[in-house]
Amino acid sequence: MSSGTLFLQSALIGLSVAAPLGPIGLLCMQRALESGARYGLVSGLGAASADALYALLGALGTNALMHAFTGIAGPLALAGALFMLWLGVGMLRAPTASDPAKTPRTTGLPAAYASVLALTATNPMTVTTFIAIFAALGSQQAVAGGTAVFVSGVFIGSALWWVVLSFGCAALRHRINLQIRSGINRAAGAVLVAFALYKLAQLAI
Repeated sequence: MSSGTLFLQSALIGLSVAAPLGPIGLLCMQRALESGARYGLVSGLGAASADALYALLGALGTNALMHAFTGIAGPLALAGALFMLWLGVGMLRAPTASDPAKTPRTTGLPAAYASVLALTATNPMTVTTFIAIFAALGSQQAVAGGTAVFVSGVFIGSALWWVVLSFGCAALRHRINLQIRSGINRAAGAVLVAFALYKLAQLAI
């Protein structure tokens, strides 16, 4: 497989992993709406970095990825669920600024990046998704001689989605009123809390 073909294939994988709207997507949307495109994009790049990390582990061999995941799946899921619960409760409690341009920054850009990186990296679904992808691709055979190309393609494909989502949401932030933005914030927070509680319930069974 040529480097160009491998890059396009891996970029599509990154895009397909990032695009489904879930708790991470809602969190990035909420940050873009409240704090602007930079905060949404940097948050999304945290998710893209986690995707690239698992792509690297998978490129080294599906067995390596599974070995890295085995034994830490439970603690990883617990840490991710508790962190998501904390973020969700914070979103529910945070007031919505009447003027989005004057929204107080409760966290900086590094914290926005790190929080989503941690959430994505501790999400077992991220790992199982890449295990399934590499099982279908034939793992090392699919990326032989092009690990760097594959990993960068996954990152760029994922990042592309977050660019579109972040700037799209940021473009709407001055066009929607306080009531709608407040509703979006509460809904996003509620989804994070519900998803975290669901994960905690699964771990308790």
